[in-house]
Parts: sequence; structure tokens; C-alpha cells
Amino acid sequence: MNTIMILIPIPFILSSLFPCFQTQILPSSPFANQGQWQLLHPTIGISPMHMQLLHNDKVIMFDRTDFGHSYLPLSNGRCRVDPSDIALKLDCSAHSVLYDVVTNTLRPLMIQTDTWCSSGSVLPNGTLIQTGGYNDGDRTIRMFTPCFDQTCDWVEFPRSLSQRRWYATNQILPDARVVVVGGRRQFNYEFLPNNNIPSSIPLNFLQRTTDESENNLYPFVHLLPDGNLFIFANTKSVLFDYKQNSVIKEFPPIPGEDPRNYPSSGSSVLLPLDENLAPLQAEVVVCGGAPRGSFESAVRGAFMQALATCGRLRLSDSNPNWVMEKMPMPRAMGDMLLLPDGNVVIINGVGAGTAGWEHSREPVFTPVIFRPSETVNRFSIMAPAARPRLYHSSAVLLKDGRVLVGGSNPHVFYNFTGVEYPTDLSLEAFSPPYLAPEFNPVRPTIRYVTNNNVLGFRVFCYVTFTVADFGSASDVSIRIVAPSFTTHSFGQNQRMVVLKLRGVTYVGGEAYYATVVGPSTAEIAPPGYYMLFVVHKGVPSSGWWVQVM
Repeated sequence: MNTIMILIPIPFILSSLFPCFQTQILPSSPFANQGQWQLLHPTIGISPMHMQLLHNDKVIMFDRTDFGHSYLPLSNGRCRVDPSDIALKLDCSAHSVLYDVVTNTLRPLMIQTDTWCSSGSVLPNGTLIQTGGYNDGDRTIRMFTPCFDQTCDWVEFPRSLSQRRWYATNQILPDARVVVVGGRRQFNYEFLPNNNIPSSIPLNFLQRTTDESENNLYPFVHLLPDGNLFIFANTKSVLFDYKQNSVIKEFPPIPGEDPRNYPSSGSSVLLPLDENLAPLQAEVVVCGGAPRGSFESAVRGAFMQALATCGRLRLSDSNPNWVMEKMPMPRAMGDMLLLPDGNVVIINGVGAGTAGWEHSREPVFTPVIFRPSETVNRFSIMAPAARPRLYHSSAVLLKDGRVLVGGSNPHVFYNFTGVEYPTDLSLEAFSPPYLAPEFNPVRPTIRYVTNNNVLGFRVFCYVTFTVADFGSASDVSIRIVAPSFTTHSFGQNQRMVVLKLRGVTYVGGEAYYATVVGPSTAEIAPPGYYMLFVVHKGVPSSGWWVQVM
């Protein structure tokens, strides 16, 4: 068989490092079937256990401040002075970085209070509001507002939370507030902004779902189209009316009775909300985790096999019940991310053990793609990574369709020796199969979005795009994706809405425009910045930032 030499355009790789990259691609290449990995940086100086993509195509990443010196110095001779720090009182190294996707460069940021195992959401204006942590950071609110120069940095508000928020979950709400749910020994929630009067509201459901080492930490929280919250903790889940502080419905326990939240650390997504369907369907998926007793067993040096099951719960049904299926391999601490084509990637994690330092074994190098709309063969195994990504690894979707991956097993003082899996400071990107060059003829390119890139509720919008080999209007869909705040195997605030498509019009040459309608309600798509994608014949464009308001 003849091979064809093709120049692969790998988006946004630092040109001075990779001025030109060539490879041989067969008509049916491994890339097209299994994706491809890229090493972006062998080290970024910190191990990012928290990641958030911002609307200026920069990713803010951070670990914790009580690690001692990181491998990235603060700029301009700055140092952090913290008398309450348990590692260093004077620290001139960074524990937060801003990664520029376009230039593949890093800028150190100054963070004062401890962010270990904290949570976050992006406000409608694009500001990241980041909450809690450990020690002097456990009741701190931090804010980072994106800028297009080198001036923006963290602004912190100590003692601004009503309770200690360590291992809590955040969710942006339709009215632009943020609800912060749970945390270690915190069976309550609170709202931000709080008008300078911090107060918490009891949530007995969290107290009822504790198990061994508090397996209801980082509860899975999803905002549903009816305006209520789906909250999953341990094995149980409820439909919760946060306005009335009441449980509307308790769903059946997930079959198997094995916990799925930290430290068992499964993952969860709310599947895409398709406004073209009537009635609108809402379905949650929970995958992986560790069996009951795994944490205590791992402490003793015995590593139980992780869970290989996924549960699907269609919340829009009148009588929802879990439907179970098996992944290709067991996995705990995997990150589930919505891809622009509507599928889900499950990436990172382990096949045995649980969350915690040295509490896991058998790293799972292979991501899997989960295709929820398929009736058979819903899982596909992807190309393996070169690096294990265990405890405290993280991943986010980028605008160009790649998945950014970093972190793993950070130890105090960034220990690289004497442990089974040392701290990993590298940064990688996984390119799903839809980015393979074979799909370039059917890959759309967005050229213009009307209304100054503002997507109004129930307002018509026109998206102009080009594509070389156009099929038909039925091959086109337009969707928006809210980028996640990812930590501890859960993408907080992650969301996809498939917009109502009114038609596709031919403009001339390779150009077309799609007429779509903005989200019906703020419950379906809370105000804020989203990546808009055009998908044609199952192949997505690069994203385009729009603001829903």
C-alpha cells in the first residue's frame, strides 16, 4: 500500500520548538482511530491538581502552597510571606501558573493562602471565583480576572466563607450566584456572593451519605434544566431545590452499593442538553470509582481492583432508574470530559487502589471514548499515554478540541524519589480522533458569529462557517460548551447545550451560515462564556468564544 506524506498542523505548538512536524499517515491511520499524544512541557514547575480554561485561551493551574519550594520561581523578585504556612514561612516560588495555549508559554502567579483540594466556578463576566482549601485557605475566596497583558493575578479575600470548604463542589446558578456544596465534615452549603454576611444552610443529605473516610467529598453536582440540582454523594442521589432548601426526590441508589466519590473517586458528567428534542432530556452518567473499603485496604498496602461500571440515570424520565454498563477496564480517579462532538472522554486514573498518596497502583494509560448515543460498542480504547496520571492529576478541554492533561501524585517537597510513583510536573495534550488530518475535508471552520459574539436567550444568531466537502443540513449541529473547573476527577460546572438549529444556508464557494436560537433559559445555560462549536458529519470545528447573556 502506498503511503502519503502529509504535513500535520498541530495547533498552537510553540513554533520555536516544533517549526515543522511531518509524519506518514496511512489511509486508515492509528491517529484517526485512537487519537494522539503530545508532550507540551517536560516540566511546568508545579503539579496542577486544579485547572480552569479561561475565555482568553489561557489555563490557570495550581496545586497547594504547603509543598515547600516549587520548581518555578516567582517573577520580579517576589516572595510569599505566610507565618501560618506549615512548610515555608518565606517562599519565593510559584504554586500557580497561567498557561497560554496559543504560545505554549507559562507565567507564574502569586497565590497567598493554601489552595489544597479547593473548588471553583467562572462568573458570567469571566472571572474565576475560587473557594476554600486547607489551613489558612480553608475559608478564603480568591478571584482571578483574565486579562490580555501580563498584569492580572490572584486577589484574595480571607475568612470570607461561612465554613471551612475543603473538598467542596461549586456550581454556577441561573441567577449568576455560585453555590458551594459540602466539604470535609461540612454537611451544608452556601451561596456566593454572600453580601458580606457569610452563612451556611444545612444539607442533611450529605450527613446521611458519609461512609468510611467521608466518601461524599467532592459531591457530583449538576444544574438541571428545571432549575434544580442533581446531587450525588457516595451511592445516593437527590433532586434538590436550593431555593426552598428541600429534597424534591430521592433517586434509587446506584447498583452495587460501592461508593463513587472521594476517596473512591469516580467521575460524572451531565450529558449534552439538546434543545432540538422535545421534551428536553437530562441524563447523568457516573463512571468508575473504588469498592467499599478500598481506602482502608490501601492504607494497609492491599490495593483492591477499581470499579469498571458506569451508571446512567435519565432524570427527565417520570420514574428514573439506573442503567448499568461496563467500561473496557476498571478505573478510579479518571476525569470525564465532554468533547465537542458530544462524546465523553475518560482519561487518567488507576486500575487498583484509591485516592491518596501511594494509595493506588496499576495506572491506566489508555483513555476511552464513551459514545452515549450509540446502541452498541459505546466504548473505544484510545492511544496510550507515556506517563502515569494518578492522584491529583487533572484535565480540561481546550478550544482547539484537544484535552490538556497534567499533574500526578504530588508529594510534599515535590519528592521524586523513594516512592512508587513520584511527583509529575509535565504537561501533555491528547488529540481525540476527530483531529486527525483525514477529516480535514469535512471539518468546518467558523468565520463569524453575529451579535458581537453574544448569544442571547431565545435570540436568533447566525454562525458563518466554511467546509470543503459539505454534506447536508442534517449533518450540521451547533453546540456550546462551558469549560470545567477540574480537580479530583470531577469537572465542576461542565456543560454542553446543543442549540436549536433553524436551517443552514449556502453563501457561496465553501461558505455557509447556520441559523440558531440562543438557549431557552438560564437554567439550561447559565450566563457566562462558552466555546461554540460547529459539528459537521461528526467532526467539530475549533471553538469560538461566545458570551451567553
